[in-house]
Amino acid sequence: MDPLGARSQFVDIQTLPTWQQQLDEDGEEKRLVRSDSMLSQSFPSPFPFRPDINRKIILFVGDIALLNCTAVVNTSNESLNDKNPTSDSIHQLAGPELRDELLKLKGCRTGEAKLTKGFNLAARFIIHTVGPKYKAKYRTAAESSLYSCYRNIMQLAAEQSMASVGFCVVTTTKRGYPLEDATHIALRTVRRFLENHGNSIETVVFAVSDIEESAFKKLLPLYYPRSEGEEKTCLPLIPADIGNSEGEPVVPERQIRITEKPGSIEDECDEDSLELDLGQVGTHAFARMEGDVDKQRKLILQGQMSEAALQKQHQRNYGRWLCRARAEDLSDIAALKALYQTGVDVCGRTVMVVVGRNIPVTLIDLEKALLYFIHVMDHITVKEYVMVYFHTLTGEHNHLDTDFLKKLYDIVDVNVSGMKEKVRYLDNLQQLFTCIKPEQIDIPPFVLEYDARVRTQ
Repeated sequence: MDPLGARSQFVDIQTLPTWQQQLDEDGEEKRLVRSDSMLSQSFPSPFPFRPDINRKIILFVGDIALLNCTAVVNTSNESLNDKNPTSDSIHQLAGPELRDELLKLKGCRTGEAKLTKGFNLAARFIIHTVGPKYKAKYRTAAESSLYSCYRNIMQLAAEQSMASVGFCVVTTTKRGYPLEDATHIALRTVRRFLENHGNSIETVVFAVSDIEESAFKKLLPLYYPRSEGEEKTCLPLIPADIGNSEGEPVVPERQIRITEKPGSIEDECDEDSLELDLGQVGTHAFARMEGDVDKQRKLILQGQMSEAALQKQHQRNYGRWLCRARAEDLSDIAALKALYQTGVDVCGRTVMVVVGRNIPVTLIDLEKALLYFIHVMDHITVKEYVMVYFHTLTGEHNHLDTDFLKKLYDIVDVNVSGMKEKVRYLDNLQQLFTCIKPEQIDIPPFVLEYDARVRTQ
């Protein structure tokens, strides 16, 4: 116990600024002065501005063992005797009783969370968890395990009616998990839990070191935007893979769905059959009794396949591309702001805009760009849509080959019927406005300026 009148070494979380309060302190508002108008009516952010949630979040740079939360998190190994700075500090302040208590737990599996008393800590409890060891070829398994760590900690806190939880960075240097990748999972998992089950939890503190601080400050606005402007600005930076409604990583080919009569053959390909994806039971050739797949591919090359079989083949191909798009980190392509959804045309069809000037084809991986386009357009292509490509002010370094758009169309369009009859070349905006009312879509300002300058000449 501290001597009478001496300043306590522990940190009262009530004195720490919340994430929402830090908006003015760190000058983030200045960075958000320019918000691109063309994104204002694009698809909504999966992590909208929620001041009620932001007031629960605290970013603390310092020793987690000093926090007076209801519980603090200790990251360890399967035997709960790991030597790392976080664990060492907690053990030193908690006292020898903690080690005796851990012996009774008989270890902890990767992804699990176990509870002990806080002993001499300011926190009443300690939640112990084991983060995964990271290897690139087992990335999916590592992501799932790390998600389980954060999810189980939050679940335990809710079940025990804890008012506050202090998180350390669960992955240690020895475990080899990339810090930024781990931070994405941590922030989105906690966000989703607070949205869906976090009414009883009042405060979540992310306790980080000086080295970890920059990653958290960079990524926190993506998942906890502190204003509508910050939400719009960060939208293109959100990774393509954000998990399911709980934040859990999703692997489409591992999903199990139960379908009626999975082995039955459909004589005709109706609209319902087009909604099937690769994750469903019975979509592979054996379960659907489609015969020899190699023979079918040979018939495709010979142009002898039926329309129904062609559509099924196309749907399988699209599913493979979509799985890749959801697994890739496409935030660098999203930041280009080269593709966005905006309004409808005179026939009520959704309009997708491609800004050629924003695509530096000589500097980016065009296959990643293709994956991003597929990911963004996934929910658009189920209905009729219109794609407008602005070629204005493009040069050699950002001249998008028409083969790129043709390949995109061939992948995402359900009706495999060729592209030529669906392409119209327009010389100016006035021709475009005969199809789309100007107030219905967001046109890049430089396009409007260029068109006005050309018409006055």
